[in-house]
Amino acid sequence: MPNLLQTINSPADLRAVPRHQLPALADELRSYLIQSVAKTGGHLSSNLGTVELTVALHYVFNTPHDRIVWDVGHQTYPHKILTGRRDQMGTLRQRHGLSGFPRRDESEYDAFGTAHSSTSISAALGMAIAAQQKGEQRHAIAVIGDGAMTAGMAFEALNNGGVSTSKLLVILNDNDMSISPPVGALNRYLAQLMSGKFYSAAKEVGKQVLKGAPPLFELAKRFEEHAKGMVVPATLFEKFGFNYIGPIDGHDLESLIPTLENIKHLEGPQFLHVVTKKGQGYKLAEADPVAYHGPGKFDPAVGLVPSTGVSKTTFTQVFGQWLCDMAEHDPLLVGITPAMREGSGMVEFHKRFPERYHDVGIAEQHAVTFAAGLACEGVKPVVAIYSTFLQRAYDQVIHDVALQKLPMVLALDRAGIVGADGATHAGLYDIAFMRCIPNVSMACPADENECRQLLTTAYQQDHCVAVRYPRGAGAGVPVQPGLQALPFGKGEVRREGKRIAILAFGTLLYPALQAGEVLNATVVNMRWAKPLDTELLAQIVATHDALVTVEEGAVMGGAGSAVLEALQDLQQPKPVLVLGIGDVFTEHGDPVKLLAELGLDAAGIQASIEKRFSALLN
Repeated sequence: MPNLLQTINSPADLRAVPRHQLPALADELRSYLIQSVAKTGGHLSSNLGTVELTVALHYVFNTPHDRIVWDVGHQTYPHKILTGRRDQMGTLRQRHGLSGFPRRDESEYDAFGTAHSSTSISAALGMAIAAQQKGEQRHAIAVIGDGAMTAGMAFEALNNGGVSTSKLLVILNDNDMSISPPVGALNRYLAQLMSGKFYSAAKEVGKQVLKGAPPLFELAKRFEEHAKGMVVPATLFEKFGFNYIGPIDGHDLESLIPTLENIKHLEGPQFLHVVTKKGQGYKLAEADPVAYHGPGKFDPAVGLVPSTGVSKTTFTQVFGQWLCDMAEHDPLLVGITPAMREGSGMVEFHKRFPERYHDVGIAEQHAVTFAAGLACEGVKPVVAIYSTFLQRAYDQVIHDVALQKLPMVLALDRAGIVGADGATHAGLYDIAFMRCIPNVSMACPADENECRQLLTTAYQQDHCVAVRYPRGAGAGVPVQPGLQALPFGKGEVRREGKRIAILAFGTLLYPALQAGEVLNATVVNMRWAKPLDTELLAQIVATHDALVTVEEGAVMGGAGSAVLEALQDLQQPKPVLVLGIGDVFTEHGDPVKLLAELGLDAAGIQASIEKRFSALLN
């Protein structure tokens, strides 16, 4: 049989393939996907689960005229391959290569940029109503994973969409898996919907009895739809105003394609419940979809193998160990995660303290206000949340936590440049958006040991304290045992120099020290973006001719801005060079190379200082 996939350069090519050849094409697509991700790394399990669904959607609908919004975006590799980007998959998540998520500026087939979750129904509803208003005949389709359905925004959109008359189709990709194992009442509801004993047994018995009599079998299939309604009356989604269809097998093209073709001709909002399996078609990923959620490079014939080298301790691991140690010390501690148990390093905490572990699903807003409720009653919440996801709970931090001066720790993983996931996941704005809130402090540890110590410091405070730390490892500083705290709001001088002082916030202390050695500059480990150590700052200003601030975050409103504000209050005008991320979104790529491009490695910091303050260096 010819290689069908090589003939597909657009969905128009796909729609020209005879329907009976589509299963073979899906097999080729799945094989290509495995081989491709094995070479580049990336998201695998979720994409293996959407192969047939992607084929069916582009086969039935007239894309890009019809809009498909994928939620979350890490399930779109088959979509990229079928929409003209097959030969670029070798550049996936690399600088100047394909994004790991949909991007409107990458392809006309990427109707909406999605990387965080639960936005698809809102966006697709907007597209559907826009088409209706403009008199255009087009469908808008939101493909949302069951994990993403735990977020309030998805239900806000359902509530709105259920009363519209637009051509909106919501497809629930129910794979019983988000990134971490699924949680909550919605997951239980879907499980019950799929596993009703009477319905399942009756369906299988009927198939066996009637399979030899096609007319009776067709009659039974029709009866099945009515019987299902009696067994599972008026689903949740029908209550929202959607016409609920399903559940159907998301890996059976003979079910998917006719169903989608029928839906095209229905009026009003439609809801299709599709059941898929994460890792489908690759036994290793099926057996462990979490491990294969976002693997690095690997041999498909062998699978993932444990690293044999000695690796540095990551900041995430430092947090996970600290959390367990502090929980051992304080029975009032609870740990909270919005569906990021593995990513935030909470697996061991969950195992050791299951009664004090709370995974609230992909629901960042709820996570923070839930923590606020716990804090009201004297419990000590630690919310482990990616920096970029905290943005979603900004109102809750202000209104529910800070306004009431409630104590909690916000452990902000993935602060700064994140690399392959790109702009959507970059944690560049937390200093700027947190330091302007009263009753909130922000710590910026420079290394692994300081991270543990500042987490302890944060835990001891009587108000909300955020501790930001990057993905991966730092300078490799050994982590001391125990629960030693550092002075609250105080920095330290790490190198004595002349004329120029570099004020470093966070892990950029170490490239700053390298630049300081070359330039004979003083280097200060500020540690805290808020409160700023103004006493130390006043001493530095009095003994130096110029200041340089360095942060792995947005300079607009960031730590450098805090220094400028403080100097104004001190009435000590001095020239200040503020280094950090300018008014741009960072691209995806290798973090080390990205920092170098941004001038935030040792060579870049040195070059910027030499350019601005050359007269002081002679």
